Amino acid sequence: MADGRMTRFSAEVEHVLRSAGWAPARRVNTAVWRDTLEADGLVHMHEAAERFLAEFGGLRVNLSGGGISRMREPFELNPADVESEADRFADWGIHLGMNLFPIGELDRGRCFLGISESGEIVLVETWVASFGTSDTALENLILGVAPQVIAESP
Repeated sequence: MADGRMTRFSAEVEHVLRSAGWAPARRVNTAVWRDTLEADGLVHMHEAAERFLAEFGGLRVNLSGGGISRMREPFELNPADVESEADRFADWGIHLGMNLFPIGELDRGRCFLGISESGEIVLVETWVASFGTSDTALENLILGVAPQVIAESP
């Protein structure tokens, strides 16, 4: 920027995130999500999930219309919304050799969102696709960039 400040997000993405209630110093308690989702032992909240949800957990982003390479869809970063899908995350995690923790839903529950230990945000359905890692993933979700398929159901 001209004033020398570094920014994490493009102006459009920062505006959308701030409109949803995000701010750079935002912190939320993740303990309830951890306790609820770890109760059955299927998934484990790793450090990347904790860090991401502490900053972005609870945000509801309402989007629609055309994007860069896919339609923009609303998403909500609330792991409690996908508690009943823990087995899906556990199964895909085993299949992919990664620890996937649920972080929310895309398109009002049509698909689910998870995060790996490396901070990669993935779409989880009957297939799995990557939006990229943390900040890049939020840019891609908000701007309507299609995720890259990393696994399809056998």
